[in-house]
Amino acid sequence: MSYGPDVKEAARRLASFVDRILKAAKAADLPFEQVAQFELVIDTSIAREQGIEVAQELLLRADEVLR
Repeated sequence: MSYGPDVKEAARRLASFVDRILKAAKAADLPFEQVAQFELVIDTSIAREQGIEVAQELLLRADEVLR
C-alpha cells in the first residue's frame, strides 16, 4: 500500500516550471507550490503473499488497486 503525491501531476507541474525557466523566467520569481493531490494505491497480490487481508472499505477508497 502506498499513499503519496500523484506522481503524474507532479511531473506535469515540473514540466510547467521548466518551460517557464527556459522562457527566461527567474526561478526566484516563480511561486512555491505544494502537491495538493494524493493517491492511495493498494497491491492486493503482495498483501495476499504477506497474509494481510485488506478491508473492502479501504479497497473502495483506493485510487488504484493492483491485483
